[in-house]
Amino acid sequence: MSSLPETVGVYGGGRMGAGIAHAFLVAGTGVSVVETDDAAAEAARDRVTSSLQRAEERGKLGGPLAEHLERLFVTTDAAELAGAGLVVEAVPEDPALKARVLAAVEAAAPDAALATNTSSLSIDGLAAGLASPERFLGLHFFNPVPASDLVEIVVGSKTDTDLVTAAQGWVEALGKTAITVTDSPGFASSRLGVAIALEAMRMLQEGVASAADIDTAMTLGYRHPVGPLRTTDLVGLDVRLAIAEHLAREIGPRFEPPQVLRDLVAAGKLGRKTGEGFYTW
Repeated sequence: MSSLPETVGVYGGGRMGAGIAHAFLVAGTGVSVVETDDAAAEAARDRVTSSLQRAEERGKLGGPLAEHLERLFVTTDAAELAGAGLVVEAVPEDPALKARVLAAVEAAAPDAALATNTSSLSIDGLAAGLASPERFLGLHFFNPVPASDLVEIVVGSKTDTDLVTAAQGWVEALGKTAITVTDSPGFASSRLGVAIALEAMRMLQEGVASAADIDTAMTLGYRHPVGPLRTTDLVGLDVRLAIAEHLAREIGPRFEPPQVLRDLVAAGKLGRKTGEGFYTW
């Protein structure tokens, strides 16, 4: 098992970034979170702190809360990442935004391993703007990160094999399980998850069954912990729509989003984060 870097950077302190920071803090590393401005940085600190507090209440923190918070540094200056051994980019699924952030991180921390938390975008596409694409790969964490057991390691055509081995060790050190996939549209997890979810949406649209009954078919019939429509609400309907559109362009029309998904997103019904999606929260 590879030891974790002494300091890990996380660029982006939203739900996913805060969860990634939580996972590394609990594993004993120092974590530097970078956000765009002071308000966003304060919000990111609050997310990580609240996440750690909930873990403490459940007896899953593995040490005093104060000690974990002492290793958390939140900043608006990417230059603060200079000493990190690994930096994970965790900004929204916008290729241009991710490319800008990755270039800025590489400039600030040229010796660090660099990872993206993308769930579907091409690793080679994102690596195109990097000076050292061999130091870059995907580390696709799952939401909620602290409770999820899986990390998908996505290997680009130029990713160094030693980095892949190191990443497998890092995932193990976090107490999670790694799967390793080559760069391809949707990787393994998003491609399979979205395929099931889109078919569930078509069934709902066609009146085959209710959302609850479709989900129950998968939770009780196939032992999925959460059904595909409820999972979509948790992920965000807008996120699922963007991934489906990307997969439809890359793979073909079988990933074309159903009209019910487009309609709900257009109505601002994005799932749990807005209070309504396929379910009312």
